[in-house]
Amino acid sequence: MKKLLLLSALLIFACSSDDGSYNECTYEPTLQANEVTDITLTSAVLNGSVSIVSQYCDPYYTEQGFVYSTQSNPTLDDNSLVLQGANISTLIENLEPATTYYARVFLTNALGTWYGNEISFDTYAFENCNGDLVSTIVYGTQRWTVENACFTTYRDGTPIGDFNFTGAPIGHYVSNPSDPSGGILYNQYAISGFSFYGGVYELREFAPDGWHVPTVSEWITLREYLVSNGYTAESYSLAKSLASNSGWNTNSNPLSPGYNQSSNNSSGFNAKPIGFFNVSQFVGIGQCAFFSSSTQGVAIGISDGSNLSFGNIGDLNAIGTEMSDSAFINAGLGDINTSIPYYYFPVRLVKD
Repeated sequence: MKKLLLLSALLIFACSSDDGSYNECTYEPTLQANEVTDITLTSAVLNGSVSIVSQYCDPYYTEQGFVYSTQSNPTLDDNSLVLQGANISTLIENLEPATTYYARVFLTNALGTWYGNEISFDTYAFENCNGDLVSTIVYGTQRWTVENACFTTYRDGTPIGDFNFTGAPIGHYVSNPSDPSGGILYNQYAISGFSFYGGVYELREFAPDGWHVPTVSEWITLREYLVSNGYTAESYSLAKSLASNSGWNTNSNPLSPGYNQSSNNSSGFNAKPIGFFNVSQFVGIGQCAFFSSSTQGVAIGISDGSNLSFGNIGDLNAIGTEMSDSAFINAGLGDINTSIPYYYFPVRLVKD
């Protein structure tokens, strides 16, 4: 939550008394929006308080409550709910998933209209494989999930194949024992929707409705946003700003996520070093966090610098043979494009 500042307004003017003398009208409402609670995919509970100091004033009928919107500084022209009492609380429903909302307490009467401090909150995106709600974060114009996907079915509920390597163009996933949070790794066929189920080949959607696996261009947009917003300032590396606060192999290089891990993750991306899978074994656990892109044959990620094949120690890197953009280091790992069934990577999602 942000901008939790107490706002009060003082109104003073003169009112005549029965004997013809004048008394000053003092009207001072204090409106406070508090932390939003019980946030779900499509609902949340707004909480706040209203207190009024009034002397020699006749405000006539007064309305108070909450206003909220997807735009900052909501007013009575936006969504409003009228509530009575000093401490107010209400459930708002029919919200959009993975959306930022802004709310304020309001009070209006014949003397004027007042608004309190603004708070913001984000609704959750969808449920993950454990039934938990998935959080998101906004970088410029993009909204990303902040945990690895763990779906075992496609969007329509059709199961994704558990790991059973045959080399055939079929989507499979494999669970990573080093990630107790439930992260799953997928081959390129899975995120491309190549399904074989019930003896039938079909093309299906991998991500939940309204979401997709990012392209290389979208990863570049993320990188450009982070660089332009100071996440590499004062020798602080882009890799550290993206990396989780634990799990990395210890490293003495200040640009490595393995150096002083408590200072990682200033961006909130929380990339965990769970490595990837290449058919027979997990590789890079504690050393790298690479993610599948929807650009065939290319994975994007960061490393601790201990293995040169994983790329530049402090930057966001690409592995695969179709990566040519100068914003990334083409780190190698062979021809992933022609070995798609052999490589399994974690997945992050971006909102459509």
